[in-house]
Amino acid sequence: MKLLQSVVVKQVLTEKSKGELQKKYQTSLIQLQKECDQLRFELKKLERSKKFQQHTLTNQFDKEIQNRLEKVKLIEFQLEQLHMLPLGSELKESEVQALVDVGLGDRWSELAQRKTIVVKDDIVIEIR
Repeated sequence: MKLLQSVVVKQVLTEKSKGELQKKYQTSLIQLQKECDQLRFELKKLERSKKFQQHTLTNQFDKEIQNRLEKVKLIEFQLEQLHMLPLGSELKESEVQALVDVGLGDRWSELAQRKTIVVKDDIVIEIR
């Protein structure tokens, strides 16, 4: 019998992966800033048209802008944490599903243990 099991994929922090993560975070920050600017522009445009209720419109756009600003704060925090992490640290990158063969006589406690794949610079170095 086959079962689906979640497997954690961890990334070992190296100079290369640290740089890639920093670039990814910076790109996300720029994208969120552009979205905030676009929302502000759209709000002003809609305010001038006066087809919608001013109060409702402003509240909705403010919520969207606040959501993005919260994401910005989170990414900035992650960038700070990334700078403090030593090389060789393991970071949880993702979770994937794996097929596990289960047969009569297998130890359930071993099968039920959470599996981990460790990746370093895009190369699998360990399966736990």
